[in-house]
Amino acid sequence: MIAVPVPVKRLFDWKVRGVRCVEIIGVVCVAALVFSVYIAKAAAARESAEISRIESEIRENRQRVRLLRAEATRLEQPARLEALSREIGLGPVDVRRQAVETGLPAIAPPPAVAAPAPVVVASAAPVAAPAAGESLH
Repeated sequence: MIAVPVPVKRLFDWKVRGVRCVEIIGVVCVAALVFSVYIAKAAAARESAEISRIESEIRENRQRVRLLRAEATRLEQPARLEALSREIGLGPVDVRRQAVETGLPAIAPPPAVAAPAPVVVASAAPVAAPAAGESLH
């Protein structure tokens, strides 16, 4: 057999109410391990639920994007836009109505430059100087 030093043998033989101290320490360590595994598993379950929720939001957002793109494509159809413009009386611009740079002043004359406002100078009335000890206020 293996020779065990006396202090270690005493530690293994030490009993509290009929239970060895080493067994108590072992049970406490196993309980701590079980508790920590439970905590880790609960945290993993919360993270998994959060990931599932975010993935479902992503799926919903992708579906919304597809619907919005389809709606934009429908609204931007040239035939639809042409029909709408005819309903309100719009049409293509006639080539003869296009303006060149030299004809712009006839279409919208430049704004008239306003003459500067005359400066009014008030007549200078003599101001009496305050007497000693008086204030202007």
